[in-house]
Amino acid sequence: MQRDRLQLEVHDLEAPVLTGIYSEETHLPQPLRISLTVDLDCPDRFTPDSPLGDSKNYLDLKRAATDLPEGRHFILIEGVADFIAETLFLQDERVARVAVRIVKLAIAEAGESIGITLVRHRR
Repeated sequence: MQRDRLQLEVHDLEAPVLTGIYSEETHLPQPLRISLTVDLDCPDRFTPDSPLGDSKNYLDLKRAATDLPEGRHFILIEGVADFIAETLFLQDERVARVAVRIVKLAIAEAGESIGITLVRHRR
């Protein structure tokens, strides 16, 4: 039997992150656009009186995506995504799946979105 899940979404956060492999990328933070979709185990029903504890505070998602370790250099943006996913798994045992989409804003030439989406499941 499939369990019901609540998908929490926070999209289009911008954060400066030290990332990259080329010399011009490694000394200054690059602007990244980060979006999260988090699957959370949820109760059978949400009622008008359901407490916040039945869901998750969206600010926890925002902080996981934007409060990255200062001065830490991630060679790949995949490493940034993995760090965010692991942070969310550690925050709350109800988190069952995390999808992190990262767009590298600095390399867009004509408004295109160039980046990755990493999907991790709780193991």
